[in-house]
Amino acid sequence: MMDWQAKWRRIWALTRKETRQIIRDPSSIAIGIVFPVMMILLFGFGLSLDVTTVSVAVVDEDVSADSAALIGAFRLSPYFKLTATRAMAEATILMLNRNVDGILQIPSDFSRRWHAGAADIQILVDGMDSNQARIMQAYSAGPVAIWSAAQAHTGTSVAVGPVIVESRMWFNTANDSHYFLVPGLIVLVMTIIGAFLTAMVVAREWERGTLEALFVTPMLPGEFLVSKFIPYFGLGMIGFVLCLLAGKFLFHVPLRGSLSLLCLASMIYLLVALGIGLLVSTLVKSQFLASQLAMLLTFLPAMMLSGFLYDLRSMPLVIRGITHILPARYAVALLQTLYLAGNVGSVIWFNLAVLTAMAAALTLATRCATVKQIS
Repeated sequence: MMDWQAKWRRIWALTRKETRQIIRDPSSIAIGIVFPVMMILLFGFGLSLDVTTVSVAVVDEDVSADSAALIGAFRLSPYFKLTATRAMAEATILMLNRNVDGILQIPSDFSRRWHAGAADIQILVDGMDSNQARIMQAYSAGPVAIWSAAQAHTGTSVAVGPVIVESRMWFNTANDSHYFLVPGLIVLVMTIIGAFLTAMVVAREWERGTLEALFVTPMLPGEFLVSKFIPYFGLGMIGFVLCLLAGKFLFHVPLRGSLSLLCLASMIYLLVALGIGLLVSTLVKSQFLASQLAMLLTFLPAMMLSGFLYDLRSMPLVIRGITHILPARYAVALLQTLYLAGNVGSVIWFNLAVLTAMAAALTLATRCATVKQIS
């Protein structure tokens, strides 16, 4: 009984020491609280995968009622902002100067060929942003289809009725990219707090020479690790709550799954991030090198290879294989499912199990590394 009391007294004393160091260090507060708030605002309001308005230069070489009706269909679309030009050369200059995103060219024989049975128009898109170019091509099919249907109603009636396609979008009915980005943003914030801050904890002790003083105390490796985990775990949960509130009240992202499961998944991933940071910090005795390694091992993969920004299925097979060893991949899949699809057991329990196994393995590896350093 006395051993347990002494153990908890040592853990409590070490935890208080670490908490005071965090409070006294402005950089820790900045990275732990200010930086997540800045990321929420910048990523939330500044980053969007939606294409809401496309600027198009119109070159009407036919100047007929039919071409005017087609241009009117584009004007009625909420996605297009049209700019009338006199010739193709003028429209080309606008596109080269990045004043428009595309060109709608209606040839001089458009009306005649339409009444003869077939007509062509040309839509030129700026392919520098391939994602926007694909979306613009898809958008342009809408006004053309509306115009064609209107023209068909003015002609002779057909023998069969029309086929109406009714499409529905699951999980993101608002078609808002924030619904997709906010869960990944939570993972990104906890990665920074968990891995980047703790990566410098033990390295700072080595540089300041305070770790040698701790070695001569009755402190055990497990107690040392717990005292490092607790303050930064609390700081990480503050960042999680800020992201949760921002997703709810700033970006109005619905949470269709269980809030308890969301909190549990976030805490387990935070333990993984803390484990990576402490393992790096234990092995590397330089704060600068530890921070660079943490950035390379956690932040960049979480940004690029987790599914936060890019669909993993579109990546090469080798890169997809590498993503299976990255904790952020499972965390992003887990949080996106809980937010947008709900409590899908086959996804939730598998990813939770993987993250739990990673957290246990990293904790064990960090403890072994700490024992080796102390001995």
